Amino acid sequence: MRIIVALGGNALLRRGQPLTATNQRDNVRIAARALAPIATDNQLVISHGNGPQVGLLALQSEAYDEVEAYPLDVLGAQTEGMIGYMIEQELGNLLPITVPFATILTMVEVDPEDPAFDNPSKPIGPIFTEEKAKELANEKGWVMKPEGEHWRRVVPSPEPHRIFEMRPIHWLLEKNTIVICAGGGGIPTVYDEEGNLQGVEVVIDKDRASALLAFELDAELLILATDASGVYLDWGTDDAKMIERTTPEEIEQFEFAAGSMGPKVEAAADFVRRTGQRAVIGALADLEAMVAGKAGTQFVLEK
Repeated sequence: MRIIVALGGNALLRRGQPLTATNQRDNVRIAARALAPIATDNQLVISHGNGPQVGLLALQSEAYDEVEAYPLDVLGAQTEGMIGYMIEQELGNLLPITVPFATILTMVEVDPEDPAFDNPSKPIGPIFTEEKAKELANEKGWVMKPEGEHWRRVVPSPEPHRIFEMRPIHWLLEKNTIVICAGGGGIPTVYDEEGNLQGVEVVIDKDRASALLAFELDAELLILATDASGVYLDWGTDDAKMIERTTPEEIEQFEFAAGSMGPKVEAAADFVRRTGQRAVIGALADLEAMVAGKAGTQFVLEK
């Protein structure tokens, strides 16, 4: 079975955890232990989030006054290489040495007229107090929004329209390679008025990009792994209840937070509706059970 697993940025770097290479490596190692059994019996493609990582790189870039800060598309490319390297190494330590890996720098086209450019909503980087967030907003011109008790920087998150590296991804899968691609939703690009491709200062939602990737690859299963066991109604209250099985039509009756579970639900529902295949949202630790249909929130075309 061809499976796309999208690792959430918070599955690789837990909320509030210091953004160190050691912490990220430890979390990738945990992710690899969950992925290895799946890779043994299935064709595996891995995508991943990069919100905490690209936000940290942006802060580091801003702190160096000698040159202007690197744009988000360049920082996104850096995170694809960094996270892909760690996943390859840690997963490779668990699988036979004969299993090939490839991390693909993945450019994704967005529409420059997408209304998301006027409504930044994608959280990136570390969490801040309200006081520090307002200080950074004034100092750097960043848009800051609350996230629970904390604040984070938010940037535009337009819809992905085309993944440029689909041909090499297909070629690698034909050779039974484990492919890591579309990291952080892909490197955001647009065509300018002269028809030249260039980067753009946004972050594409990795779940929407992963759904597009799964559709283009004719995947039989899309897994959106996060730090929650599934999709909950009344999340954060005493009445919280997990949805175990649903259809696109059923779950679209409810609203979910735009900065967290909302894009995951939309991506899963869109993939199921377009393909008739299955999608799951759930915890990384439950990966095998999600594949078996016994954990997470299972999205199907018909109950």
